[in-house]
Amino acid sequence: MFFSVVIPTYNRLPILAKCLKALENQTLTDSSVVSNYEIVVVDDGSDDDTLPWLETHKTELPHVRVFQQAHKGPAAARNLGVEEALGDTIIFIDSDLVVTENFLQAHGDGLLEGKNKIGSDHFFTYGAVINTCNFEHPTSEPYKITDFSAAFFATGNVAIPKHWLEKADLFDTSFQLYGWEDLELGVRLKNLGLQLRKCPAAVGYHWHPAFSFKEVPSLIDKEIQRGRMGVLFYQKHPTWEVRMMIQMTWLHRLLWGILSLNGLLNEKTMAPLLQWLIDLGKPQLALELARVFLNWYNVKGVYEAYTESKN
Repeated sequence: MFFSVVIPTYNRLPILAKCLKALENQTLTDSSVVSNYEIVVVDDGSDDDTLPWLETHKTELPHVRVFQQAHKGPAAARNLGVEEALGDTIIFIDSDLVVTENFLQAHGDGLLEGKNKIGSDHFFTYGAVINTCNFEHPTSEPYKITDFSAAFFATGNVAIPKHWLEKADLFDTSFQLYGWEDLELGVRLKNLGLQLRKCPAAVGYHWHPAFSFKEVPSLIDKEIQRGRMGVLFYQKHPTWEVRMMIQMTWLHRLLWGILSLNGLLNEKTMAPLLQWLIDLGKPQLALELARVFLNWYNVKGVYEAYTESKN
């Protein structure tokens, strides 16, 4: 089994450096099903020092192969990575994920166990993702209930035979804004009969800066974009399951409308409370409370985009 770890990146050099060094520091057992691996980095038009740094440090990163494209988004970047991959098995992670030293071994063990149990390769393994804002020691973060994900297929930490991605026609690059391109591919993979097998031993630590109030405008914009892409998702797969995923139901509209008091609890009215929590050293709690109005923006964005699509 030859792994190709595909990583799209855009202006994330500090954490990308940690991501790549962790992947170079992998431990494989003598009897490992993993014969070899490569790290396929696709730079999505970064304008920081990503490319010069990769060139300068290439002797320290012997498994890394670098490809470039103009800024087209993660879907196009992952497609390029898959097309250039030499391996028979693709592992998708993001460039802000720092993995443990047994990460590849764990995915290999999970794939072998699944094949023996199912009797075919009609499945993929999905590792654990733990969110952290600890840049110096990201792998010291404990698992939290908020780290749980019910997604069927998400590119934060997943291993899948390459031929299934090719049969599903890879990612849809019409998802140009934020969100849903990986879950949409997941629907097509599920339609091909693939199963999800959890692989909790393959752990990745997803780093992001501690929440600050100045991030709120960009987070609101992401939720509006996610709403628009959610409608595209639904247009491709008009099912109740997708409606639930993108929050385009009366239940979500009612829930977030009540919790946000129909928008009265917003970035302006909640600003003093959020800043107070941040100042107390509780940025994660502040972010969870901010999700009240962020989800309301998302639901409104979904319905506005859906209305526009009908006109």
